Amino acid sequence: MTQPIHSNQIEYEVWGRYALFTDPITRVGGEKCSYHIPTYEAIKGITESIYWKPVFTWVIDEVRVMRPIRTEAKNIKPINISGGNTLATYTYLADVRYQVRAHFEWNLLREDLKSDRVAPKHLEIAQRMIRKGGRRDIFLGTRECQGYVEPCIYGEGEGQHQQPGELSYGNMFHGFDYPDNTGQNELVARFWNATIGADSIVHFPRADDQNLTRRILRDMKPNPPASVGLNEPNQQLS
Repeated sequence: MTQPIHSNQIEYEVWGRYALFTDPITRVGGEKCSYHIPTYEAIKGITESIYWKPVFTWVIDEVRVMRPIRTEAKNIKPINISGGNTLATYTYLADVRYQVRAHFEWNLLREDLKSDRVAPKHLEIAQRMIRKGGRRDIFLGTRECQGYVEPCIYGEGEGQHQQPGELSYGNMFHGFDYPDNTGQNELVARFWNATIGADSIVHFPRADDQNLTRRILRDMKPNPPASVGLNEPNQQLS
């Protein structure tokens, strides 16, 4: 049994019939092909769907792959922006199941929410939401891949995924740096050299790891909902 490493830590299991953690390289021709392992950003999104508040940020520590990695291709007719349909082939992961370990840390940029930094309260709510299956719908990468969550003890249970040793997937998308969490007025994409260990566990580097490769995508200004209109006078509707 793996021991907890954070006092404000949660553990859960997520599964679904299909998953699509899209490799950006495959989007050029309108096709989509899933990475073989989930991205940090996808697991963070699932965790935020379980429970999230702007006062804190979820940090994904590690993911245990429980089912064999196998893919399934489907012919899709996505809608074009200009209208009509086109033909494409999407390659999904089939029959996926993961154990997730994550913890939350305070978003120090939100001083207006300082009074809500009550760790036991948020931890209890998060654990209750896991037992209820999440506050919002769970998606494994994309909306058409419905997921389901339940509590688990991380590391327990026999996994069906096996491999002879550590496997490297090379350069892989990690996640996004948003202004709300970095304080910088830009949207940045992160990449890392992804590996999965012989124990079927993916150990994610932290989002603030300086060894990650970063690429600035565009300018973006933070717009916290709590700060909108706080210092503005009331306006009458005409």
